[in-house]
Amino acid sequence: MSVTARHTAEARTAEARTAEARTVLLASPRSFCAGVERAIAIVEQLLQAQGGPIYVRKQIVHNTHVVTDLQARGAVFVNELDAVPDGATVVFSAHGVSPAVRTEAADRGLAVIDATCPLVTKVHTEARRFAARGDTVVLIGHAGHEEVEGTLGEAPDQTVLVQTASEVAQLEVADPTRVSYLTQTTLAVDETTEIIAALRARFPALHEPASDDICYATTNRQDALTAITEASDLVLVVGSPNSSNSLRLVELARRHGRPSYLIDDPGDIRPEWLEGLRVVGLTAGASAPPRLVEAVIAALRQLGPLTVIERETTRETVHFTLPPAVRQSRASQEM
Repeated sequence: MSVTARHTAEARTAEARTAEARTVLLASPRSFCAGVERAIAIVEQLLQAQGGPIYVRKQIVHNTHVVTDLQARGAVFVNELDAVPDGATVVFSAHGVSPAVRTEAADRGLAVIDATCPLVTKVHTEARRFAARGDTVVLIGHAGHEEVEGTLGEAPDQTVLVQTASEVAQLEVADPTRVSYLTQTTLAVDETTEIIAALRARFPALHEPASDDICYATTNRQDALTAITEASDLVLVVGSPNSSNSLRLVELARRHGRPSYLIDDPGDIRPEWLEGLRVVGLTAGASAPPRLVEAVIAALRQLGPLTVIERETTRETVHFTLPPAVRQSRASQEM
């Protein structure tokens, strides 16, 4: 058999394997959460009311497609405020900022629209409250993440970052009886529980937030994924590489013993992943647009017969209102 004929035969064999009938188990809830919807709506409403450019510090949410779409409509994403012209409008991303950034914006005379997720704002408020009463604040989170940087900035001299349970043993605090903890809102629930248990064992008088800091959307998406993982041969998570909550979903599926891949869109799917597999679990991080999930399902249909079964573990009804300045802009436009 010639080399060309052999390659053709191998391609046909791979195609035949890929074309097997499959089932997609679709996790629900998935995709956008209320905080993400609010942040995107803020930029959209400002663009509609004022036109571009509207400056946004960092990515409004961590999704490549969302950012690209808003850029095409006039949003300008910058890493720091020094790239924003004096007197311009700037939006703070859903991940929040430190007080130092707010002070810089005020000193520059920038018109600030705050798109920080209200659940992130809750963590900032707790950080200030715990620090004000003299506690060492242990922040559980990932170094370098924008949300973590903002929270650390609330009380930098009294806050320490912990990323793993093993780091708890090395913690040094001024008073072991005056220790509080907070968490990043997009962490893995099971791993965070382990770290909190280590903190409680080390500091029996540990003070806790009034309610969980890991947000409802992160928890719901992890629970929904867990509900389909055991029955899945493979799990696909729609989300961008810098999306913390999306990465946690991939890790969760892998901890349950299933191969899992993070895909930004259908173009990232590799047919060889699916060879010989009958059941594909599918979900999306809280910053991934629902249309991308639909596009992934359409792409999977191109690879063979497909049955889609949605499994809903809870129904989300949370909604956050837009900031007053944005509501006023919209109202003025509608008059």
